[in-house]
Parts: sequence; C-alpha cells; structure tokens
Amino acid sequence: MIRIKKKIAFIGSGNMGEAIIGALISASIFKPSDIYISDIRAERLDEMKKTYGVNTDTDNFRLFSECDIIIMAVKPQQMDDILTGIGNNPNYKVSNRKLVISIAAGFPIKKMEAALYTAPDEKEHARIPIVRVMPNTPALVLSAMSGMSPNKHANADDIDVCRTILESMGRVIEFEESDLDGVTALSGSGPAYVFFLAESMIVGGIKAGIKPEDAKIMAIQTIKGAAKLMETSDDSPEELRRKVTSPGGTTEAALNVFEECNIKDSIVKGIVAADNRAAQLGQ
Repeated sequence: MIRIKKKIAFIGSGNMGEAIIGALISASIFKPSDIYISDIRAERLDEMKKTYGVNTDTDNFRLFSECDIIIMAVKPQQMDDILTGIGNNPNYKVSNRKLVISIAAGFPIKKMEAALYTAPDEKEHARIPIVRVMPNTPALVLSAMSGMSPNKHANADDIDVCRTILESMGRVIEFEESDLDGVTALSGSGPAYVFFLAESMIVGGIKAGIKPEDAKIMAIQTIKGAAKLMETSDDSPEELRRKVTSPGGTTEAALNVFEECNIKDSIVKGIVAADNRAAQLGQ
C-alpha cells in the first residue's frame, strides 16, 4: 500500500466509517494527523479521537472546504441535508480539486451532483469528482467486498486513490452506476444471507444432537473453510459441490431436501427483490 499525503475527512463516523479509518491507519495509507472526522455526537468524536488519534470537528462545511478527500459516511436519509448545507453555504467555492466518496447506500450520483455542482462553471464541477461506493460489513474485519462507480469528472488518479482506500479493507471492483443496485443486492446485503445460512446450520446441528456451542464453531469454521476452498480452487462452486456429493450419501440426502424446497430459487428471488428495493430507494 502507498501512503497518500493528503487530508481526508469523514463526514459521519459510524461503524463503516470507523472500519475505513482503522484500515487506513493500520495500512499506513494515512497518518492519523491527516484524518478529520465530524459527527453530531460529541461522545463519538471523543471516542474516535482517543482510539485513533484523529482530528475531530462538528462543522461539516469546514471539513469539506479544508480537506482534499471527503468520505460521506452518513445514512442515506441524512445526505440531502448535509450536502445541501455544504453546497448552499454562502462561502462555498471549490478552488482546488477534491475527491468526494460516498458510501451512502442507494443515494445516486446525480443527487450528489445537484447539491455540490451549484456553480454555473463546468470547470468548477470538474474539480469535484465523485465516486459512489457500496462496501459491506466485513470491512469491520478487513474482508470487505466493495463496488465503486465514478462520475465523469473522476480521472485515473481519483479512481486509484479510491481503490487504494477501499483495498485497505478488502477487495473492490469498478462498475457502472446502473450496476450498483445489483452490487448492493449481492455483496452489500450478502453477509446477511451467509449469517442466515449459519443460523440454519446451527439449528440443524442442534437438532442432530450437537451442543449449541459446538454447532456454532462447526458452522462458522465450515463456512470459512468452504469460502477459502472456493477462493483457491480452479473449480466452480457447482463443481466443488458435485465433488463433495457422493451418490446415495448424506450430502445428497440434504441437497435433495433443498431442491424439494426450491432453496436455490428462493435465494435467487431474494437477491432480485433486494436489487429492486435498492432501485426504489435510489429514486
């Protein structure tokens, strides 16, 4: 990882914002002295300053004005008010290039542009490249899967900076913004699907006579091991499934029940439903 010698601001310091901050410091991409955060909760700012040694502020406009990279790490329903407050400030003027990265789910780039591209001068718009990002909660353990989509003003350097930030906590793929609803449905919501599978495996293990604490360990380790095998093997998940399924064996007995219950079809329909909901939220 390379060190980025710029000032970075986090507007909002919830779990995902903290995950990114922790990853950036751990990977030495930013020095704590170059990281600035704002939050409406004074106790949260004190906690973050004590834990990470970062700078804190309650003035979003000041951080936006003084920093080179701004990460919007607030809830989608807070984005309009915060961005409008920045863009409509009488002192709002962007003289130097600054990269805006949003991790607010379902909040489209066009809304960010409408709030921040207030000047009639297209050259000033070009100084505010915007990248919309969809990370997921395994960022908390540096195992995130993120999708990112830049707007037309983001150049190769901007994209590289965003990629460096996201890769500090996992993997990232660049997408067209129209694909981000699908990214949200698959990887953004995806950890919940895996947790649901783990819940089900644990309950099944308990019904098979295994102690709850042992069932939990076995389910988690089995999911971890299967994920690592998929990651390192040249075989597709389908082929790996076939290899562990002996004709007439125990695995086949379980998979036959899954087929009877249309579990695969239900999972696919669930992801499509999540995709549709993400699209609705972005309107």
